[in-house]
Amino acid sequence: MKFNSDNLKIAVQKKGRLAEPSRQILKSIGLDFEHYEGRLFSPCRNFPLDILFLRDDDIPEYVQDGVTDLGIVGLNVVQEKAAQVVELDSLGFGTCTLSIAVPRNSSFRSVYDLENKRIATSYPRVLKRFLEMKKIKARIIEISGSVEITPSLDVADAICDLVSTGSTLQINELEPIEIVLKSEAFLIANPQSLKDPKRQEMTERLRVRLQGNLRARRSKYVMMNAPNEALEEIRKILPGMKSPTVMPLAEEDMVAIHSVVPEDVFWDVMEKLRKTGASDILVVPIEKMVSE
Repeated sequence: MKFNSDNLKIAVQKKGRLAEPSRQILKSIGLDFEHYEGRLFSPCRNFPLDILFLRDDDIPEYVQDGVTDLGIVGLNVVQEKAAQVVELDSLGFGTCTLSIAVPRNSSFRSVYDLENKRIATSYPRVLKRFLEMKKIKARIIEISGSVEITPSLDVADAICDLVSTGSTLQINELEPIEIVLKSEAFLIANPQSLKDPKRQEMTERLRVRLQGNLRARRSKYVMMNAPNEALEEIRKILPGMKSPTVMPLAEEDMVAIHSVVPEDVFWDVMEKLRKTGASDILVVPIEKMVSE
């Protein structure tokens, strides 16, 4: 199977923590493609897009060099590779932190306590920039894997590694003392591809789908009944779209109100709505949402 040179190309992780979520988000925006173990390339049947399955460390450089137009990869990898790419959109998954952690029984309480100490990491470039910003002189020991075991082997005094749940740190009796970088999955692009009118147009079509999916996942569709006299107060409370939908009910002086509420403020909004007299509040998930 050969690449179609006219198609847009996107690289995603073939194995690892971002692999399955990356495939899922592409499927969720209607892209029809096949994937199975060992497959390195898959064309979409219903969109001019070819998908490459690569090692996450290779994705920024493939995008930088124009082998692919787009990539889905963790911000931590982009920063470590210092790739010349455009960071287009955060994708709402793969959230983690690159953190400095120390042995639980050590005397280190601050990152400044690590002056002239040894820090093991798989992210030497990011850590070096961070230490320089903090004006801390420490010896960086580059480790390709199993960073968390280095303090117990007396290879390092501290580590700088990815933390998601923190369970690996707990198992190895380590505790985080400083966040170096907050990371999540990002859509990145080759700068030259964005200058090509045809590829830019295809990229924007893809981004509209992705952004609609993200807005839907971060929002709830809310329906309620309320006294007509509470309508203006409810309008002020609802932080959603430009204007809620308002419909009269058979019961005099009552209206039905439909709106979209961001999930991060959902419960605060619900409490305020109930105080206005809103009742029969129904909340449903949103599958897709496209707005200006």
